[in-house]
Amino acid sequence: MIRVGIDTGGTFTDVVAVDEETGRQVSTKTPSTPGDPAEGFMAGIHKILARLGATGADVAAVVHGTTVATNRLLEGKVDHLGFVTTEGYAHLLEIARQSVPDGYGNSYFWVKPPRIVPADLVRTVGGRLAHDGSELRPFSEADAVAAARFFRDRGIGTIGVCFLHSYANPEHELRMRDVLAREHPDAVVSISAEVLREYREYERSVTTLVDAAVKPSIARYVGTIAARLGELAEQPPAFYVMKSNGGVLSADEVVRQPISTVLSGPAAGALGAAVVARAAGLDSVLTLDGGGTSTDVAVVVDGHPALTTEGTVGAYPSKIPMIDVVTVGAGGGSVAWLSPEGTLKVGPRSAGADPGPLCYGAGGSEPTVTDAHVLLGRIPPHLLGGEIPLDVSAAQDGIAAMAARLGLTPERCAEGILEISAWNQANALRQVTVTRGLDVRDFHLVSFGGSGSLLACRLADVLGLAGVLVPPNPGNLSAYGLLTVDVRNDYVRTAVARHAALDPDTVGKTFDDLRAEASAALEREGFAAEERRFVRTADLRYFGQAYEVRVDVPDGPVTAALAAAVADEFHAAHRRLYGYDFAHDQRQEVEWVNLRVTGVGPIARPAVPLVAAGSGAVPRTTRRVDFGDGWADTPIYDRAALGAGDTVAGPAVVEEFGSTVPVHPGFRAVVDDHGNLLITREVAP
Repeated sequence: MIRVGIDTGGTFTDVVAVDEETGRQVSTKTPSTPGDPAEGFMAGIHKILARLGATGADVAAVVHGTTVATNRLLEGKVDHLGFVTTEGYAHLLEIARQSVPDGYGNSYFWVKPPRIVPADLVRTVGGRLAHDGSELRPFSEADAVAAARFFRDRGIGTIGVCFLHSYANPEHELRMRDVLAREHPDAVVSISAEVLREYREYERSVTTLVDAAVKPSIARYVGTIAARLGELAEQPPAFYVMKSNGGVLSADEVVRQPISTVLSGPAAGALGAAVVARAAGLDSVLTLDGGGTSTDVAVVVDGHPALTTEGTVGAYPSKIPMIDVVTVGAGGGSVAWLSPEGTLKVGPRSAGADPGPLCYGAGGSEPTVTDAHVLLGRIPPHLLGGEIPLDVSAAQDGIAAMAARLGLTPERCAEGILEISAWNQANALRQVTVTRGLDVRDFHLVSFGGSGSLLACRLADVLGLAGVLVPPNPGNLSAYGLLTVDVRNDYVRTAVARHAALDPDTVGKTFDDLRAEASAALEREGFAAEERRFVRTADLRYFGQAYEVRVDVPDGPVTAALAAAVADEFHAAHRRLYGYDFAHDQRQEVEWVNLRVTGVGPIARPAVPLVAAGSGAVPRTTRRVDFGDGWADTPIYDRAALGAGDTVAGPAVVEEFGSTVPVHPGFRAVVDDHGNLLITREVAP
């Protein structure tokens, strides 16, 4: 049977298929269809089946990475959204948090994010819970009915509910949901007790509202894809969707928790890069996924991408567990433009897939990063192995016009565009390393995506990287990553207690309750009891701190000794992160804040294939390429003809179906046993 991973990006839809019986892996790409993503999705399915000589009946499962939820939020398409909260807290969204997004060097000191719900669409309901879940004032049924009718009468059909301290006791929110179901049955409702049972009212409220906002579009999209997959065979394949936390979830479950998909695509790429890097003997790497619209970067330490619950999607904080990805508008379609002061800028605006760069010949009117690469000869005059011819003259004319305004030659203008794009990517890589206390020079970079490897050599110089690893079929690594991940569900409960007064039995019971929830979800996914795995973690802090550090909690009964071991690990983790701890200062207490359980349903991973030994790299042809020192005839290598041990010395260009790797002068690329290109600088710049 065949498993298919399919990642829909802004420009291309990437597809990888694995025949589980033979181990054969096949990949392809097809243009995305932004107007109806399902069209590009199904085109990719049929294209990959044709390459395999298979039919829809042979497909056992499809795993999908989607940007539907992400794009809706990034584009600010959040409207007609209602919010119900506790009486007296109508202005919770205005209070928000102070943030200083660009430091103190600007003309303002702090800003607050835009409201996700306008003030006139906030309703409050009487009733109040204490921080421990006990009831201080009873729930007001009359207020709840009035709120439900208010939204019904104004046609507000998407509603988020977040009551004070409902993480400790969901009763009032459940009653509010019942009232909405009775008075406004057509409404789509999200309640915080099901989205995020964790303290911090503002973040919990916004996370719940984001879940509600994307729920209708995710439900429609997933339903459309599922229906189209149902046309493949009498018994349709299992359909999974990638989650932001590095796991997958069945389509039925995704509709219940749509916010979990907001960083679906970038998460798959980071996981695929981690698998490839570990097979190559690199446990800790940086990952760079370069697409047509943006570039996503992450850090992998000891084989695992870093996770965070302090992420944002667009302007909205989201406390769901997600792979810690930084995104910059520095993709192949990023537009080059001149500021009012006449300086050259690149991105974040993108030409996207439609109309795309000038060289696409589809109506684009502004030069892009891809056009700069085309002008300098660093990519061939076509994409996808010749399926999409490029209009080189259009790229040349567009950049020449910009160069004239800058007083530069077209070549130096193109080089300037690429240099700015490289520094944009380098700054994103610094965000996931230097700002987290990591030395970027200790890492190799795994670059992938259609445009991910085009600036690999320049990034190695800018950042002082140990080297760059480019996997085979780098444009399809995110789709491959979709086939390497397990089903994962995360459950959290806030339970604040100082370590000295911690009740191990209470902690153990909370972990047991969370485990039961995770187990029930895995049972719905079809995993037998003996297949299910569970991971326990806890968020700890020093008393008085505002934020926590997450540490593992070993399996077994929660005892005083186990709790002490967890506290010791917290001290060690705090020192690794911040350079100090209070392990030997009895005056500084440790506080437990959140308890977490992750349920894991393991899925068989495809093997990372080996390649045959090479017989010496031989250029397929030559092409005139400019690497900054003027035009020169440069050897062009076909990557499919390279084998293990083959070496390509720069200047050179290595081409394959979905990606191109320019090897700059002074660099060398060596093919390893898995077909990866390991690029290192051999001659000092």
